[in-house]
Amino acid sequence: MEEDKQLVKEFLDGNDYSFEKLLGKYLKPVFNFIYQMAGDFTVSEDLVQEAFIKAWKNIKKFDLNRSFKTWIFTIAKNTAYDYFKKKKTIPFSNFIDEEGNNRLENMSDGNILPDEILERKNIAEELGKKINEVPQHYRIILLLRYKEDLSLQEISEILEKPYNTIKSGHARALKNLKKLIS
Repeated sequence: MEEDKQLVKEFLDGNDYSFEKLLGKYLKPVFNFIYQMAGDFTVSEDLVQEAFIKAWKNIKKFDLNRSFKTWIFTIAKNTAYDYFKKKKTIPFSNFIDEEGNNRLENMSDGNILPDEILERKNIAEELGKKINEVPQHYRIILLLRYKEDLSLQEISEILEKPYNTIKSGHARALKNLKKLIS
Protein backbone atom coordinates (compact mmCIF):
# COMPACT_ATOMS: atom_id res chain seq x y z
CA MET A 1 0.00 0.00 0.00
CA GLU A 2 1.39 3.38 -0.95
CA GLU A 3 0.33 4.96 2.35
CA ASP A 4 2.40 2.37 4.23
CA LYS A 5 5.45 3.01 2.06
CA GLN A 6 5.09 6.75 2.63
CA LEU A 7 4.92 6.20 6.39
CA VAL A 8 8.08 4.05 6.25
CA LYS A 9 9.87 6.78 4.29
CA GLU A 10 8.76 9.42 6.79
CA PHE A 11 9.91 7.27 9.71
CA LEU A 12 13.31 6.74 8.08
CA ASP A 13 13.50 10.53 7.65
CA GLY A 14 13.11 10.93 11.42
CA ASN A 15 9.36 11.16 11.97
CA ASP A 16 8.72 8.72 14.87
CA TYR A 17 4.97 9.33 14.66
CA SER A 18 4.92 7.55 11.28
CA PHE A 19 5.92 4.25 12.86
CA GLU A 20 3.24 4.76 15.52
CA LYS A 21 0.69 5.09 12.71
CA LEU A 22 1.90 1.81 11.16
CA LEU A 23 1.76 0.21 14.59
CA GLY A 24 -1.80 1.42 15.07
CA LYS A 25 -2.83 0.13 11.68
CA TYR A 26 -1.34 -3.36 12.00
CA LEU A 27 -1.32 -4.07 15.74
CA LYS A 28 -4.78 -5.63 15.89
CA PRO A 29 -4.52 -7.77 12.71
CA VAL A 30 -1.06 -9.04 13.72
CA PHE A 31 -2.28 -9.76 17.25
CA ASN A 32 -5.30 -11.65 15.90
CA PHE A 33 -3.06 -13.66 13.58
CA ILE A 34 -0.65 -14.63 16.35
CA TYR A 35 -3.47 -15.29 18.82
CA GLN A 36 -5.05 -17.72 16.34
CA MET A 37 -1.78 -19.64 16.34
CA ALA A 38 -0.91 -19.41 20.04
CA GLY A 39 -4.33 -19.49 21.64
CA ASP A 40 -2.94 -17.69 24.67
CA PHE A 41 -3.57 -13.98 25.22
CA THR A 42 -0.45 -13.26 27.28
CA VAL A 43 1.87 -15.21 24.97
CA SER A 44 0.30 -13.45 21.98
CA GLU A 45 0.87 -10.03 23.53
CA ASP A 46 4.52 -10.87 24.11
CA LEU A 47 5.00 -12.24 20.59
CA VAL A 48 3.33 -9.21 19.00
CA GLN A 49 5.53 -6.88 21.01
CA GLU A 50 8.60 -8.84 19.98
CA ALA A 51 7.51 -8.81 16.31
CA PHE A 52 7.05 -5.02 16.27
CA ILE A 53 10.37 -4.48 18.03
CA LYS A 54 12.01 -6.60 15.31
CA ALA A 55 10.22 -4.54 12.65
CA TRP A 56 11.33 -1.29 14.29
CA LYS A 57 14.95 -2.48 14.52
CA ASN A 58 15.01 -3.74 10.92
CA ILE A 59 12.89 -1.16 9.14
CA LYS A 60 15.97 0.19 7.36
CA LYS A 61 16.16 -3.19 5.59
CA PHE A 62 12.55 -2.93 4.38
CA ASP A 63 12.32 -3.05 0.59
CA LEU A 64 10.01 -0.23 -0.49
CA ASN A 65 9.09 -2.28 -3.57
CA ARG A 66 7.38 -4.84 -1.30
CA SER A 67 4.21 -4.68 0.76
CA PHE A 68 4.66 -3.53 4.37
CA LYS A 69 1.67 -5.69 5.36
CA THR A 70 3.35 -8.79 3.96
CA TRP A 71 6.62 -7.83 5.63
CA ILE A 72 5.11 -7.33 9.10
CA PHE A 73 3.08 -10.55 8.88
CA THR A 74 6.23 -12.43 7.85
CA ILE A 75 8.04 -11.07 10.90
CA ALA A 76 5.07 -12.04 13.09
CA LYS A 77 4.96 -15.56 11.65
CA ASN A 78 8.70 -16.05 12.12
CA THR A 79 8.54 -14.69 15.67
CA ALA A 80 5.74 -17.11 16.55
CA TYR A 81 7.51 -20.04 14.89
CA ASP A 82 10.71 -19.25 16.81
CA TYR A 83 8.73 -19.25 20.04
CA PHE A 84 7.05 -22.57 19.20
CA LYS A 85 10.38 -24.16 18.26
CA LYS A 86 11.77 -23.21 21.68
CA LYS A 87 8.63 -24.53 23.31
CA LYS A 88 8.64 -27.70 21.14
CA THR A 89 4.90 -27.52 20.49
CA ILE A 90 2.71 -25.66 18.07
CA PRO A 91 -0.65 -25.08 19.73
CA PHE A 92 -3.56 -23.81 17.73
CA SER A 93 -6.61 -22.31 19.38
CA ASN A 94 -10.04 -23.75 18.83
CA PHE A 95 -11.72 -20.40 18.16
CA ILE A 96 -13.62 -20.58 21.44
CA ASP A 97 -12.51 -18.17 24.16
CA GLU A 98 -12.59 -18.69 27.94
CA GLU A 99 -16.23 -17.51 28.15
CA GLY A 100 -17.31 -19.96 25.44
CA ASN A 101 -17.75 -17.29 22.77
CA ASN A 102 -16.71 -18.02 19.21
CA ARG A 103 -14.06 -15.56 17.99
CA LEU A 104 -15.05 -16.11 14.36
CA GLU A 105 -18.47 -14.63 14.86
CA ASN A 106 -19.03 -11.35 13.11
CA MET A 107 -22.63 -10.27 13.21
CA SER A 108 -22.83 -6.62 12.37
CA ASP A 109 -26.36 -6.66 10.91
CA GLY A 110 -28.69 -5.34 13.59
CA ASN A 111 -31.78 -6.55 11.68
CA ILE A 112 -31.08 -10.27 12.09
CA LEU A 113 -33.83 -12.27 13.75
CA PRO A 114 -32.96 -14.15 16.97
CA ASP A 115 -33.38 -17.59 15.40
CA GLU A 116 -31.05 -16.55 12.56
CA ILE A 117 -28.49 -15.36 15.10
CA LEU A 118 -28.63 -18.71 16.88
CA GLU A 119 -28.32 -20.59 13.57
CA ARG A 120 -25.34 -18.47 12.50
CA LYS A 121 -23.71 -18.93 15.89
CA ASN A 122 -24.10 -22.69 15.65
CA ILE A 123 -22.67 -22.72 12.12
CA ALA A 124 -19.74 -20.50 13.15
CA GLU A 125 -18.99 -22.71 16.16
CA GLU A 126 -19.11 -25.85 14.02
CA LEU A 127 -16.88 -24.23 11.39
CA GLY A 128 -14.41 -23.18 14.08
CA LYS A 129 -14.24 -26.76 15.35
CA LYS A 130 -13.79 -28.14 11.85
CA ILE A 131 -11.04 -25.65 10.98
CA ASN A 132 -9.11 -26.94 14.00
CA GLU A 133 -9.25 -30.43 12.51
CA VAL A 134 -7.55 -29.23 9.31
CA PRO A 135 -3.81 -30.03 9.33
CA GLN A 136 -1.71 -27.15 10.66
CA HIS A 137 0.03 -26.29 7.37
CA TYR A 138 -3.38 -25.89 5.69
CA ARG A 139 -4.97 -24.16 8.67
CA ILE A 140 -2.43 -21.35 8.57
CA ILE A 141 -3.27 -20.71 4.89
CA LEU A 142 -7.00 -20.58 5.71
CA LEU A 143 -6.43 -18.20 8.64
CA LEU A 144 -4.29 -15.83 6.59
CA ARG A 145 -6.64 -15.94 3.60
CA TYR A 146 -10.03 -15.63 5.30
CA LYS A 147 -9.34 -14.20 8.75
CA GLU A 148 -6.65 -11.70 7.73
CA ASP A 149 -7.91 -11.20 4.14
CA LEU A 150 -4.49 -11.66 2.56
CA SER A 151 -4.06 -12.66 -1.07
CA LEU A 152 -2.46 -15.97 -2.00
CA GLN A 153 0.56 -14.01 -3.27
CA GLU A 154 0.94 -12.27 0.10
CA ILE A 155 0.58 -15.61 1.90
CA SER A 156 3.25 -17.02 -0.40
CA GLU A 157 5.61 -14.25 0.66
CA ILE A 158 4.77 -14.57 4.37
CA LEU A 159 5.23 -18.34 4.43
CA GLU A 160 8.23 -18.08 2.09
CA LYS A 161 6.86 -20.71 -0.28
CA PRO A 162 6.24 -20.59 -4.03
CA TYR A 163 2.92 -19.12 -5.11
CA ASN A 164 1.84 -22.36 -6.79
CA THR A 165 2.54 -24.31 -3.60
CA ILE A 166 0.29 -21.92 -1.66
CA LYS A 167 -2.35 -22.00 -4.39
CA SER A 168 -2.51 -25.80 -4.36
CA GLY A 169 -2.30 -25.82 -0.55
CA HIS A 170 -5.26 -23.44 -0.42
CA ALA A 171 -7.26 -25.70 -2.72
CA ARG A 172 -6.35 -28.76 -0.61
CA ALA A 173 -7.21 -26.89 2.59
CA LEU A 174 -10.67 -26.00 1.25
CA LYS A 175 -11.17 -29.58 0.00
CA ASN A 176 -10.08 -30.92 3.40
CA LEU A 177 -12.42 -28.52 5.22
CA LYS A 178 -15.31 -29.40 2.89
CA LYS A 179 -14.71 -33.10 3.55
CA LEU A 180 -14.74 -32.48 7.32
CA ILE A 181 -17.97 -30.49 7.09
CA SER A 182 -19.76 -33.11 4.96
